[in-house]
Amino acid sequence: MSLDRNTITHASCLRGSDVARLGVSGLRARPMRAILSALGIAIGIAAMVGVVGVSASSQARLHEQLQALGTNMLTARSGADLSGANLILPEDSVGRMRMIPGVTDASSTSTLSGVSVYRSRLIDPNATGGILTMAAPTNLLDVVSAKVARGTWLNEATSRYPGVVLGSKAADLLGITTPGTQVWLGNTSFTVLGILEPSPLAEELDNAALIGIPVASQLFGAGQAPTTIYERSLDSEVENVRELIGPTLAPQGATGLKVSRPSDALAAKNAADQTLTTLLAGVGSIALLVGGIGVANTMIISVLERRREIGLRRSLGAKRGHICMQFLAEALLLSFLGGCVGCVIGAAVTWGMCLAYGWPVTIAWYVIAAGLGAPLVIGAIAGLYPALRAAHTPPTAALASQ
Repeated sequence: MSLDRNTITHASCLRGSDVARLGVSGLRARPMRAILSALGIAIGIAAMVGVVGVSASSQARLHEQLQALGTNMLTARSGADLSGANLILPEDSVGRMRMIPGVTDASSTSTLSGVSVYRSRLIDPNATGGILTMAAPTNLLDVVSAKVARGTWLNEATSRYPGVVLGSKAADLLGITTPGTQVWLGNTSFTVLGILEPSPLAEELDNAALIGIPVASQLFGAGQAPTTIYERSLDSEVENVRELIGPTLAPQGATGLKVSRPSDALAAKNAADQTLTTLLAGVGSIALLVGGIGVANTMIISVLERRREIGLRRSLGAKRGHICMQFLAEALLLSFLGGCVGCVIGAAVTWGMCLAYGWPVTIAWYVIAAGLGAPLVIGAIAGLYPALRAAHTPPTAALASQ
């Protein structure tokens, strides 16, 4: 008798392959409903993957642009200390700056007092237009990420001769449009070597006439001591470098040294990270919720439509656990198929958007993993109640239903 009971118990067990076959057959019996249900889940997952992928790609593009602008640049300017005296930076300030741990490059400008630039020697000496004359080293453009719109920048040779590079606004004020034009600078004729594009990180260069340090020292006896220093450092070291600039450049007292805070681009980068993270979390949660509601709705309708089938199976000896596993398997299959299709659609949308706007395609592996795994979890939760409801349907009531 015991053997028969074990045999009967063993015979009533469902293997994994049996559960999978029942789930597939249940979906194949009503293919259109299964397709529409999987499509509803796919749309939710595609929305999640697409939004995450597009946002991550645009965020990567934003980071590239912000990095190009200079999220890791600090500016130090000499100013008046507490006594009202102007701080004079040492001539080796750039060398000192480069010795700070974390600094990758540094450059400077030196404003030349009393040295004005005019379109010609016939211009009224008071009509300076606010253009500043600055002495600059040859690596200035690399540090401040500025570019030459026309002509060339200063080099080791031209820095020793009367050659000048004009900022964008200075060129407009002087009426200079092409290199090679002569201007009157410090009672000397200088040849315009180039014109700069607007410099978003160093706007003071837009309204400046830049000459080499050697020629400034030779003609005007100035230019060796910098008035503004620009430095580049590692992103992770920006705050540490900022704290060390004062003691490094003015160990006697840094009250007259004005060190800029990390660039506005760095603050924009952090704000963008936080905003996009919040957006992605919200949109992803909504997409998963919509998918879960779709699965639950589909399975509840399936239970109501298949009451006679449930009653017949129970009458033939199927246990409640078997019925529950069958409907749960159908819910998981629907969710997995919808997740697969949704991942493909979301990835395609991301790729198309990135191709259209020139963004780097950024689809993290964990996004795809979440697109496949999250529907299974949501499907299991959403299909659990319909499965339990089907399992607890009395056979006689199910067979008597129309």
